[in-house]
Amino acid sequence: MNESIVIITGSAPLAPAAVDTIPDEAIVLAVDGGLDHALAAGVQPSGLIGDLDSVTEPSLVWAARNATIDRHPTDKDQTDTELALAFAVAMTPDRLMLVGGGDRLDHTIAALGALGAPALTSIPTIEAWWGDQHVRVIHGPGAASLELVPGSTLSLLALHGTCRAVSISGVRWPLDEVELAPVVGHGVSNEVGDDGVIDVQLSAGVLTVFDRPRLATDSPPTSAGTAPTTTTATTPTTTSSDDSTETTA
Repeated sequence: MNESIVIITGSAPLAPAAVDTIPDEAIVLAVDGGLDHALAAGVQPSGLIGDLDSVTEPSLVWAARNATIDRHPTDKDQTDTELALAFAVAMTPDRLMLVGGGDRLDHTIAALGALGAPALTSIPTIEAWWGDQHVRVIHGPGAASLELVPGSTLSLLALHGTCRAVSISGVRWPLDEVELAPVVGHGVSNEVGDDGVIDVQLSAGVLTVFDRPRLATDSPPTSAGTAPTTTTATTPTTTSSDDSTETTA
């Protein structure tokens, strides 16, 4: 079993925060042109997967010398990212992380949506960085305890169909076994509590959590009566709108 597999994809440079979270011992795979961004960020994948229609020639030459290449036809039913995920699942990792970015909305939805594929259910931890936005994907029945930046914003979305018996604690507006319909605002723009630890669970469905994880560079949570540090006083990355706050409360 491989502890961590990281898949680098997309058409945008990698966010430094995402690169910093890649474990030193992880197996890193690049998806087509994602190899260019991986190498530019100082990350050297051991595998390259896709139809290779967007990777640059210098990176392809590098891959021929330093990585295993799994080339696919351009005419296919799956995206390159889906092919890479299927490759990773066969290696039975404990943790799977997708790192990417880009300004095409269809590619973004397809990439994040691929993390809800039934074949990934067996992987204990599934997460992604899309630009500087972190995402955790929980397949039900399942649960997760997350360490997030206190006071930051997080959202729960059912991107793959209805999620049942969704509960969350450690936030301003807890949820207790609620049903989240597909892509509705009831779980959007919640606020992480003072200690930054939240617990999420669901009985069925695939839940996507948009959050701000507490990184090694972040200051620890402050205890009661202690002046907050710069990190804990940071404004949440997403500003709650009036309507989303009402639906979450």
